[in-house]
Amino acid sequence: MKTSEVIQAWKSILSGRRPSLAIEITRECPLRCPGCYAYEEGHVGGLNLRQLQDKRGNELVKGVLALVDEHRPLHLSIVGGDPLVRYREVTELLPQLNARGIYVQVVTSAFRPIPAEWAQINRLNVVVSIDGLQPEHDQRRKPATYARILESIRGHQVIAHCTITGQMMKCATYLEEFVRFWSAKPEIKKIWMSMFTPQIGATDPEILTKDERAQAAAELFRLRRLFPKLDMPEGLIHEFLHPPESPEECIFAQTTHTISADLKSRITPCQFGGNPDCSQCGCIASMALAAVGNHKVALGLTAGQIYRVSTSLGKVLQRKKRAA
Repeated sequence: MKTSEVIQAWKSILSGRRPSLAIEITRECPLRCPGCYAYEEGHVGGLNLRQLQDKRGNELVKGVLALVDEHRPLHLSIVGGDPLVRYREVTELLPQLNARGIYVQVVTSAFRPIPAEWAQINRLNVVVSIDGLQPEHDQRRKPATYARILESIRGHQVIAHCTITGQMMKCATYLEEFVRFWSAKPEIKKIWMSMFTPQIGATDPEILTKDERAQAAAELFRLRRLFPKLDMPEGLIHEFLHPPESPEECIFAQTTHTISADLKSRITPCQFGGNPDCSQCGCIASMALAAVGNHKVALGLTAGQIYRVSTSLGKVLQRKKRAA
């Protein structure tokens, strides 16, 4: 992040704003991926994503822009469901968001071609979710198979994102094979890796044991030196071994306002909704901001300590404004 962007982020915090906004732009997705948190019961207000009434067409475009103008975020994540279900509306939104100076991230399975117009948007990152190597991915994510993804991303520069699961860690070479394959594709500009985050009490086979988590981190430390596209700084990887203890300690959870597909229901305590097990959090965004928060900046203080003081001050100033 540029110095000017960091300064603007602190100004946002001091004014009581959250620098990041995430919107589940649709409840619809053609996939039925095991372990998908959005469709678990209790994801949002005791419901799952499919039970909400979402919007489409001009009503969706106007609703998203209204949220953006209300919250004035520096960064917007468009998730789902799958945003490509509403590719027409997103295509209409992106130039307007870009004109507002907002950095946008669209997270998709790439089950259909990414519109060519998206390649012309300056402040856009398209993140394609890929569930491991082709045999496992194609089984879990039909119709968004490897072949479909490779066709859909043609002519674009995208970020490949994979969530590491317990099943993957049963094979010592699994992560290297994945990173090697996608690093060789010219359409891939970066590779990001998360670790599966369960809900409290869950027993999903995707959950990593403590030893598997340590093994995955060690492998990421090694692979980042071999494959430049693996965009995983050492500080970020280290945080996978010591995730924030609660949503209150998670800078990402505290700085991101997440809204579901009806454009009014808020997802708490973070983007996972429900009751996530923070002790096993593997969200790359959470780890990235935790790494920033633990960075010492001056006089022995960390950026996280300064952030928490700034947040408290921002809340006080906001209360005074309301009382005035």
